[in-house]
Amino acid sequence: MEVSSQTQTLPAIPITMTVNGRSISLDVEPHQTLLDLLRDRLTLKGAKRSCDLQVCGACTVLLNGRAVSSCTMLAYEARDAEVLTIEGLAEGDRLHPLQQAFIDHAAFQCGFCTPGMIMTAKSLLDENSRPTEDQVKKYMNGNICRCTGYKKIVEAILAASGQG
Repeated sequence: MEVSSQTQTLPAIPITMTVNGRSISLDVEPHQTLLDLLRDRLTLKGAKRSCDLQVCGACTVLLNGRAVSSCTMLAYEARDAEVLTIEGLAEGDRLHPLQQAFIDHAAFQCGFCTPGMIMTAKSLLDENSRPTEDQVKKYMNGNICRCTGYKKIVEAILAASGQG
C-alpha cells in the first residue's frame, strides 16, 4: 500500500459568534483554537498562551458566561456563542469591579496570569455573588500564578463581592 505524501487541506468553517458584545462572522481553520482566533485574528491579547494543556488558566475567557480554557477549545466550538475576554470587561474607561479590586489589593505582580484570574473570578461571582474564602480558593484552583502568593488574589475577589 502506497502512502501519499500529499496532505489534504480541510475546508475552512464559517462561524458567527459574539465577542465582547460585537457580532462577528468569519471562516476558521478546523484546527484553529479559540485562543489563536482571539489573539492572532482579532488582536485581543489579554488571554495568554502558557501551558496549552488546560491547567494554568492564563488563557481563560468566558463562553456563554462560563470560564473556559481557550487554548484547548477549537474556534468552531464557539460558534453561535458569546465570548467575553478581559478586553470586554471594562465599560469604556471605567474598570470592572474585579479589575479595580485586583489593583486596590495589589493582587498581581507581572500581570501575565491576571486576565485569566479575573475572568475565572467573574465566572465565580456570576454564579455565587457572596462566596466564602474556601469557595474562592476551590473555584480558582485551575489558575496558576508564578509570581505571587494567592492571598491577595483571594482578598481582591472577596472585596469585589462586597466582602472585603
